[in-house]
Amino acid sequence: MESKFLSSIAPAPSPTLSTFQASSDVATDRTILSPAAKYPAPPTTPSTPLSAQDIRRWRPAAQRNLRNQWSKLAALRTKWFSLSSTARSYATSVVNSHLSQRYMDAMDLGVLTDMPDIRKKACRKLFKQQVIIETYRNNLLSSYKDMVAVVTQMVNVSKSMRCYRKGTNGSALTEFSLFPGDQNDTGDSDGIPVFTFWSIFDFEKLALELVQMFVSETNIKRLLVMEICSIGSEEFSQVDRLKWSDHFYVGEFEDLLKCNSNSNEVLNQLVPRLESCNSRTSPMQSSNQLETNILQVYLTTWLAEVNVDKFRIGELFAMVGEEMHVTIS
Repeated sequence: MESKFLSSIAPAPSPTLSTFQASSDVATDRTILSPAAKYPAPPTTPSTPLSAQDIRRWRPAAQRNLRNQWSKLAALRTKWFSLSSTARSYATSVVNSHLSQRYMDAMDLGVLTDMPDIRKKACRKLFKQQVIIETYRNNLLSSYKDMVAVVTQMVNVSKSMRCYRKGTNGSALTEFSLFPGDQNDTGDSDGIPVFTFWSIFDFEKLALELVQMFVSETNIKRLLVMEICSIGSEEFSQVDRLKWSDHFYVGEFEDLLKCNSNSNEVLNQLVPRLESCNSRTSPMQSSNQLETNILQVYLTTWLAEVNVDKFRIGELFAMVGEEMHVTIS
C-alpha cells in the first residue's frame, strides 16, 4: 500500500490506533549483556541452602527445561505470524467485497457500459455474495481467536522457565517439576547460572519482552477485527456491529486476562475519543461509511504489525541461543 493512505487516519472518527503504545518503544537499549542489569530480580523468600550434589542434579534438568520452553516460543512465534497472514487475507476479502458493492453504481465499466442491464446484474450478484462476505467475517474472527490462543500459550510458556525439585534435599533420587512442591523452593536454585552466565530470572525477563510484543499487537488486531467485521452493519440487518466491550467469541475475555491484556482498561482509553468525535460531528460515521483509503489504512496497519519488532525478536533468540549453546529457529 502507498504511504499516502497514512495521512487519512487522523481525521477518521473511529478509535485511533495511536491509543496503543508500541512495545518496541518500551526498550530502546538494545545492548543487553545480562537481562538482570535491566530487570532487577524481585526479592525472594530465603530457601534451604543447596548442596553441591543438589545443584549438579538440578542444573541439567533446568537446562533441558529452558531449551524446551524457548523452542516452544520459537514455534509459537512462527504459528502466530502464519495466523496473522491468514487473517489479513480474510480481512482483505471483506474490505474488497464491501467496496465492490458500495461503489458499483459509480464504477466506470468501460466498454461494458453498453451491455444491457450490466450494472443492475452486477449489483444483484454482489448482493447475493453477502453470504460469502459473512463467511470471510467468520473466518477472520476464527483466525483472531486462534491468534489469542497462541499468545495465551506464549504467556504460559514464559511462566514455565523455572525448575522445581520434588522430594527433599540430599535424597538419593531427585525428581523435578514445573510446579513448586515446596513454598521455599524458588525454582532457580538461588539465582545461580544455568548455562554460563544467566540465571533463570534472566531468561524469564527476555521471554517477557518477547511475549509482550505479541500481546500488544493482538490488542491492535482486536481493534482492526472489530472495525472490519462491522462493515455493512447498517446496510445489512444480518451484520452485527461489534463493540470493543463485546466478546468476539465465547471465553475471549478470560483469554485476554491470561495474556495480561486488560480490555476494560483499553476500553476506558477509547471512550473519551469516541465522545469527542460525537461532539464534533452528527452521528459517528460507522464502518460501512468509511472512505476507501481508511479501510486501506486498516489493512496496511495489519500488515505493518507495529508492535512486533522482528529484528529485536531475532536478537532475543540469538542471545538466548548463544547462552544455551544451541541454535533456536
